[in-house]
Amino acid sequence: MLGQDGHAVLALVLMLLLWREAAPIEVPQDPKILQDLKQPPTIVKQSVKDYIVDPRDNIIIECEAKGNPVPTFSWRRNGKFFNIGKDPRVTMRKRSGTLEIGFRSGGRPEDYEGEYQCFATNDLGVALSNKILLRVSKAPLWPKEVLEPVMVTEGSPLVLPCNPPPGLPPPYTFWMNSGMVPIPQDKRVSMGLNGDLYFSNVLAKDAHTDYSCNARFPFTHTIQQKNPFTLRVQTKELYNDTSYNATDPYGGRKVAESTPNFLSPSGSESTKMVLRDEKLLLECIAAGLPTPTVKWFKKGGDLPARKVKFENYNKTLKIINVSEEDAGEYVCMANNHLGSIRHSIFVQVKAAPYWLDKPTNLVLAPDENGRLVCRANGNPKPNIQWLINGQPVESSPPNPSRQELGDTIIFRSVQMGSSAVYQCNASNQHGYLLANAFVSVLDMPPRMLGPKNQLIKVIENNRTFLDCPFFGSPLPELRWFKNGQGSGLDGGQYRVYINGTLEIKRARAEDEGTYTCLANSILGSAENQVRLEVKEPTRIVRAPEHQSAIRGSTARFNCKVKSDPTLPITVTWTKDDKPLNMGWRLRKDEESLTIPNVNEGDEGTYSCTVKSEIDQDSASARLTVLEEASLNPSVSSALPPDRPDPPIDLDLSDPAARSIRLTWIPGNDHRSPVTQFLVQFEENRWEPGRWQNLSTYPGDLNSVILQLAPFVNYQFRVIAINSVGQSKPSRPSLRYKTSGAAPDAIPKGLRGWGSKKDNMEISWEPLLDLERNGPNLRYNVWWRRKELEEEWNNVTTMESKYVVQNTETYVPYEIKIQAMNEFGPGPESNVVTGYSGEDKPTDAPTDLQMSKVDDTTAHIHWKPVDLNSVQGEFKEYRLYYWRESSLVPGLVVSKEKKTKGFYSTVAGPSGILSDLVPYSKYKMFMVVANNRFEGPPSNTVEFTTKEGVPDAPRFFRINRRSFDTIHLQWDKPLEPNGILIAYQLKYHTVNGSRVGHTQLETFYPNVTDFSLRLPDRSTRYKFFLSARTTVGAGEVFAEESPHFANEAYIDQVDIATQGWFIGLMCAIALIILILLIVCFIKRSRGGKYPVRDKKDLPLDPVDQKDQDGSFDYHSDEDNKPLQGSQTSLDGNVKESDDSLVDYGEGGDGQFNEDGSFIGQYTVKKDKDETEGNESSEATSPVNAIYSLA
Repeated sequence: MLGQDGHAVLALVLMLLLWREAAPIEVPQDPKILQDLKQPPTIVKQSVKDYIVDPRDNIIIECEAKGNPVPTFSWRRNGKFFNIGKDPRVTMRKRSGTLEIGFRSGGRPEDYEGEYQCFATNDLGVALSNKILLRVSKAPLWPKEVLEPVMVTEGSPLVLPCNPPPGLPPPYTFWMNSGMVPIPQDKRVSMGLNGDLYFSNVLAKDAHTDYSCNARFPFTHTIQQKNPFTLRVQTKELYNDTSYNATDPYGGRKVAESTPNFLSPSGSESTKMVLRDEKLLLECIAAGLPTPTVKWFKKGGDLPARKVKFENYNKTLKIINVSEEDAGEYVCMANNHLGSIRHSIFVQVKAAPYWLDKPTNLVLAPDENGRLVCRANGNPKPNIQWLINGQPVESSPPNPSRQELGDTIIFRSVQMGSSAVYQCNASNQHGYLLANAFVSVLDMPPRMLGPKNQLIKVIENNRTFLDCPFFGSPLPELRWFKNGQGSGLDGGQYRVYINGTLEIKRARAEDEGTYTCLANSILGSAENQVRLEVKEPTRIVRAPEHQSAIRGSTARFNCKVKSDPTLPITVTWTKDDKPLNMGWRLRKDEESLTIPNVNEGDEGTYSCTVKSEIDQDSASARLTVLEEASLNPSVSSALPPDRPDPPIDLDLSDPAARSIRLTWIPGNDHRSPVTQFLVQFEENRWEPGRWQNLSTYPGDLNSVILQLAPFVNYQFRVIAINSVGQSKPSRPSLRYKTSGAAPDAIPKGLRGWGSKKDNMEISWEPLLDLERNGPNLRYNVWWRRKELEEEWNNVTTMESKYVVQNTETYVPYEIKIQAMNEFGPGPESNVVTGYSGEDKPTDAPTDLQMSKVDDTTAHIHWKPVDLNSVQGEFKEYRLYYWRESSLVPGLVVSKEKKTKGFYSTVAGPSGILSDLVPYSKYKMFMVVANNRFEGPPSNTVEFTTKEGVPDAPRFFRINRRSFDTIHLQWDKPLEPNGILIAYQLKYHTVNGSRVGHTQLETFYPNVTDFSLRLPDRSTRYKFFLSARTTVGAGEVFAEESPHFANEAYIDQVDIATQGWFIGLMCAIALIILILLIVCFIKRSRGGKYPVRDKKDLPLDPVDQKDQDGSFDYHSDEDNKPLQGSQTSLDGNVKESDDSLVDYGEGGDGQFNEDGSFIGQYTVKKDKDETEGNESSEATSPVNAIYSLA
């Protein structure tokens, strides 16, 4: 009898045979699509599973995810919810789940060791990170110990133990002496894998007092040293350092020799377990005198030479990336001339789980099918567990469209709203694998993704592709039209690919025009246009030819081009694949390159390349420069090899039904033997003008038999290939038409399904053109009722679909098909099972009732229908429910109907309705559904959910209106889930390293603001606000008060109280007062001014020059007009003609009050420059004061 697993496997096989799966939708990485696309969360970055951190640094645990809407993050620590808000040392980065744990305010990193797991959540599901084991690096001190001197007899073995302190990660050990010089190691003395120092035999020269084992800890970069060993060697004869030499290490002394024995490992055999893909290290260290030699063997086979490395003087065998075939018995043998010893190590290779088939994201349209597959291997075999949004699939609500079969979950007829993130956990005793894969059910109208109204230019007779990238869910049907007329383009020389691309097998001038691609689905349509222009090819019609030229003569290479007149072209020349510098000597015109007075530097390969915007052509020729005496027939032997000439004289012979002999004459091989001949064919029935590869043959053949397909009109050509490249194709052979035959192929994709309640559509994929094998292709289709053993019904059609009418509702049929043509029928297909159409279910579920209702869930029961009344494949019992009203007075609710499916065929079906809104009145009814229809509704049931805890407040804002006050505002929750009785506010300070005492405030439900006086304006608070019903407190809304550094606007408002501002104002007032006093003194002196102040005023006759050289003005000086504004008798401003500046030698001369000239005058200016109100005053310090006065 089959066990439970056997039944599951059998059910899976039958389902896969009878069930057609839709290809998952591939979402294009187009920004416009991704912006509108709702997607469950996906983990994109996370810390490693075994995470060791440095205790001196802050701890950062990474968790990044993407999704739409943007995911929110939460953490579990050691399997319990980790409340980040309660720990001031823990913060989470914005728009990220990465945790940062800081220790500036104190605390121990060891307190945060444990197992962490990140949860990324949005409306469509929950993604999980790996379980991250956080451990703090440790570098313990070496235990204090007193080491007695080690006494050993010369020639005896010795082990100096290291025993380093256990660190995390383990330290790296090495041996040094007191001078920090490494202990020399060789075949005799070496360190083992455990850190101990092994002496196969001790020499007298080994006696030292400073053998010290050192441990280096990688995280702290510290080295700890063990107390040194003192080694004393007892010799039977006196030891002299000068008597030591490598050939006689005992200096002529007699030391007893010994046979080998193992220091490590002990005994004759041992075992070793290693994990797959890890490193295997096997060690054998032997004692003996003379020093033994170690060799390794593997029983039952040779050591894998490319994987095995020997280290530590052959004492260690290392295999990197161990695999299962590395398991077995390894033997190490130690021998010297006295004997040998063996040790067997039995290696077992186990394996932590590794992926065979990792689940990937699945995007489906409504009513499509799909699957998630999670296959892993390991030793022992891993256990596979499925989770949905982080919860075991067994505890998640039942879903009739989902079926779990071991490592596969099958989805049938998925519906909107069933998106989720599925986790597959594969684990055994050596580790685990965790993979997230979301199932997203998407409906999106058709969209065009490519550029609008694109212009495509192609070369005539070339294969052409017109792209029309599109997207929609369900996947739209795409059709092409030319010039907006006619039916869709497909067939003949047109082919439409599934990605929307239209292939024109051979573009011709008449193919020019505007092509429209139209994408249709049940959600709408979208279109785009492509303009196609067909151009003549760009070709070199007269190519350059190889030539030899005598030094000093002129060489000329031709390059005549023919191209489309509407395409601009460029012609470039290169020499030996490098751009050719025309210079003064080389000449280029439209059709040639001329090289006059050639010399040895001109020798090389010249290439002519002609390019247009859509194609190009090139040709090359070699120039050989000769001395005049060497121009003889043997010159050709010095030419370089070139591509062969094409074969000629193709001949067909020995015709048969599906073969013919092709013979040709090879062309000149141009100094490089032909290595291969490529035979190509073209047929003029399905793809005329397109040459396709048929077969390749060795270069020493020129007559071959070609294997052909029936009913094809062939012609052939041959291309020769040597080390330089391919020849041009030969001229085509005569045509040969093979005789027809019955089809060899069986139509694929045979299926039967009902589009109406009384029919069954049988459809299949038509044969390819080259599979027809003859004219008049048609299909024989058979069908009959399954399990009734009735006669087969039969029809012959040329289409790829046939509809069987007048069937009974939803009955199984056996179907098979066969292709045939004028030459006979082909092979029959295997029998497949199809179903006729479904009809509306006739019965309704009865006695729908509730048994238990709490705040968010309700248990429902009903009496099932007779499955015969479903009239189709039973899909589910579909429950329609809606929120009629809220019991909270005045709260308006949405009455949108929701559905939930229950797949159950038991006599007393039941289910759990979850995600209900507390404190609400609901109504519901149930129908039974098949794949196409729903049955009549059951009785309608009303029920009321209990009161629950409220949602978080709608918003929570913190404003700082002055230095000493914080103002808090909030709004009531969107869903109070009951009658609000209060708001609860908890807060504490978070300044620096101090966490203040938590304080509690409670408010009436109609209060939505609160002001808090600050003891100090630099104090920051963290607030936790929640609403309460009689059931308890709801979701907490946490916020921090703004930092003082962000409140510069407060300081700006009260700037007048700042000390620096008051000081600045006082300084400015003092400077102004000093200037006013100086000006007043100068204006009151009534005597002497610098000449510059009066240079623009005419001198009165009475003005006299004092003896000291200054001018003494009249006492009515103050009544005279100011400089530059003295008016003449006619009222105009007149500038003085007499100024000392005019007589100054320099540009900056000036007189002091005592008449001395101090060089402060500027250069004399033109009258135009001095007119106006601008002062021409020199910028001396005194004059600056005057000008201010």
